[in-house]
Amino acid sequence: MGSLIEDPNLRDTTFVVIDFETTTPAGHPAQPIEVAVLALRHTPTGWTESGRYTTLIRPPDFAPVTHANTAQSRLAPEQFTNAPTPSLALGGLDQRFADQRRYLLVAQHAATESDIIHHQRQQCPRLARIDLIDTIPLAKHLVPGLGNYKLDTLLHYFSIPQPAERHRAFADVEVTTEVFIRLIDVADRDGTLGNLAELVKIAGRTAKANRPIQQQLFDQ
Repeated sequence: MGSLIEDPNLRDTTFVVIDFETTTPAGHPAQPIEVAVLALRHTPTGWTESGRYTTLIRPPDFAPVTHANTAQSRLAPEQFTNAPTPSLALGGLDQRFADQRRYLLVAQHAATESDIIHHQRQQCPRLARIDLIDTIPLAKHLVPGLGNYKLDTLLHYFSIPQPAERHRAFADVEVTTEVFIRLIDVADRDGTLGNLAELVKIAGRTAKANRPIQQQLFDQ
């Protein structure tokens, strides 16, 4: 089996670690109130950051920031008075993705990020077309036997310090990036995964916008 980090397809991919903070109103999907990304590539000298982006996002009137949001992230409603709308915040992020470059999003429990992005796909059509790597199934494959695979558990396992602003988007992105790098190191060192295709097979998640549309059983 070859070396994962020497696979040309992996070296040609920009991995974009992403995290949202949200508010979840009854009867509606989760609404983003903060997003952060950190982009990185593996070069001959190791992992190199190639960009970062973070912003608050003004929630719609039907999904105000709640006491529970504030208790978890310390984000208060008054901080969003002048925050950009989803169109501006996610549109600004979307513009950072070049048409000719290969990307994979990376997230802890990627189904959550995938759902948020899909619901906001009109604001970020390029982002909505990028497939994902989920660190949870990747960790289950590479470090079996943990009691659970929550982010805090993986931080403890890899001796990564808890960030001071845990549950803020960029702090969580930074530590998820550290977890992802450690997992790739384990996979490469042990020879568990030999190339990007095997990584995607174990931990990949197809973006909802890329999934085939189920045909109607009967014509209407």
